[in-house]
Amino acid sequence: MATGVPPTTSINNTILNHNKKRSSDNEDYGYNSMLITKKAAIAATEDPVAALASARHEFGEHGGVNMSIEASATFTVMEPETMRRLFSGELGPDRDYFIYSRHFNPTVLNLGRLMAALEGTEAAYCTASGMSAISSVLLQLVGAGGHIVASQTLYGGTHALLTHFLPRTSGINTTFVDICDHAAIKEAIVEGKTKVVYFESVSNPTLTVADIPEVCRIAHDKGVIVVVDNTFAPVVISPARLGADVVVHSISKYISGGADIIAGAVCGPASLVNSMMDLHQGALMLLGPTMNAKVAFELSERLPHLGLRMKEHCARALEFAKRMKKLGLKVVYPGLEDHPQHELLKSICSQQYGYGGILCVDMETEERANRLMYQLQNCTQFGFMAVSLGYYETLMSCSGSSTSSEMSEEEKARAGISPGLVRMSIGYTGTLEQKWAQFEKALGKLQDVKFSVRHK
Repeated sequence: MATGVPPTTSINNTILNHNKKRSSDNEDYGYNSMLITKKAAIAATEDPVAALASARHEFGEHGGVNMSIEASATFTVMEPETMRRLFSGELGPDRDYFIYSRHFNPTVLNLGRLMAALEGTEAAYCTASGMSAISSVLLQLVGAGGHIVASQTLYGGTHALLTHFLPRTSGINTTFVDICDHAAIKEAIVEGKTKVVYFESVSNPTLTVADIPEVCRIAHDKGVIVVVDNTFAPVVISPARLGADVVVHSISKYISGGADIIAGAVCGPASLVNSMMDLHQGALMLLGPTMNAKVAFELSERLPHLGLRMKEHCARALEFAKRMKKLGLKVVYPGLEDHPQHELLKSICSQQYGYGGILCVDMETEERANRLMYQLQNCTQFGFMAVSLGYYETLMSCSGSSTSSEMSEEEKARAGISPGLVRMSIGYTGTLEQKWAQFEKALGKLQDVKFSVRHK
């Protein structure tokens, strides 16, 4: 598989295998005693939750069942010579030597190990936001004047990064394609210039499902790296297990689950992650989107129940989608049999967790969409008008005027984003029947909706 990343550095085992404490600066640890976690990850089942449970548990400094928080910004050494060896790369986190938390931090590293286990990658590193993870990866993999092929349906911030920021600052240009049109992907790749094919496993907000194995085959045949944003489908889809080279996340969403943290992650080969933390050439090291250790601790406590939360998000989304469809609403949800990629999703997802926790209702016009959301929030308490997703309450937004507002009207039309498309991240508070009654009550207040917003 093509990866196109720099050779592994002396801290190759940092991300997965750091589990020893040094007793002196002269002690020389080999890697053999640090390979347990990596071997467990490789041997683990394809089930992402099982793989996460197989990852090494980090105990606290005094034997606590939870890991300790290493809140230090800087780290001391016992001997002056050690500092030189640290900065030369001779010593590093794989031997429990740390310089500065913008480089590596033990608590953040532990969260990275868990993310790597979840996504089935060799390594992972966590960042201050999802956008910092995306931008850092692309800047690391694509040099000035390079070329990217990307899906035409992406989160608005990512679309703006590719359309405006990267061309202006780095001369990096992007060709946007329908990610379901494999011939177009192949045609858009310029051999020797295209470095990355970038797309979302499930597109924001249209919920188009990408054929990850086939897109990876096309890209790898031409020596191009595949980067997949899996924010919409953690646990449900595992892009790296399907062939992707790099997986990025906005951890702020499902993985956090509380709408109280901004964070991101880069999951991929150890050589890539280490190159991104290189003192001279690393995008993460030099741009500095550092995750706070206290945030990393919080997130590491939430990952163990991600699978349970996703099951409930997905189960309710499927049931609501079925019921909404019966009411005659135009519903977009990959778990419905009439979704264009339903069979594809069944073939690539972990079906025991469901088909995703997000559905869309197309109200056709922004005015109708706004009226529906107003009733759902302010009259029946079905959910909140807010961007983001993965919260325990249902979150609703009209995508065209919010999370996709960075796109022009023409770009939104090409991406299939209707002016009245309401994206709903389905929560799990209350009972299912209680929440459905709230939805029906709100819909009943919109007398014209039942008759005008139906499948033609």
